[in-house]
Amino acid sequence: MIHAMAKHGRFSLDLKCEGDLHIDDHHTTEDCAIALGEAFDKALGLRNGILRFGTAYCPLDEALSRAVVDISSRPQSDINLSLKREMIGTVSSEMLSHFLMSFATSARITLHVDVLKGNNCHHKAESAFKATGVALRMAISKDGNAGIPSTKGVLN
Repeated sequence: MIHAMAKHGRFSLDLKCEGDLHIDDHHTTEDCAIALGEAFDKALGLRNGILRFGTAYCPLDEALSRAVVDISSRPQSDINLSLKREMIGTVSSEMLSHFLMSFATSARITLHVDVLKGNNCHHKAESAFKATGVALRMAISKDGNAGIPSTKGVLN
């Protein structure tokens, strides 16, 4: 799922993690999200000259997800994946939502992700991560006229 988000966000990603999977997947998943979010935040720098807002709808077969991003420096998230299976691959379903929430917090962005429809939980999760990547790509796109894209003049 992380690879799908990075691929569709056009991010170069090399993420390695040694975790406590012998206990469960919580800390490993959360730590990866925090590290990725912190790297994203650092890469943004002053957050000037970007669109700031991004939206995307991404389908995967019968599933359809929407992601909306604000590169606001105000961490907030509302994640609704509507997953019914306990596990998606080797990750507990609840950790997929938690990954996106932890990423948003450490990246200092506002992130809304909603699975709008679908039956297959893997498809729903993957379409949500793809939509997140596409929305992030849009939000960080260059806008030469934006300066600091805030009426307050700061995004920090």
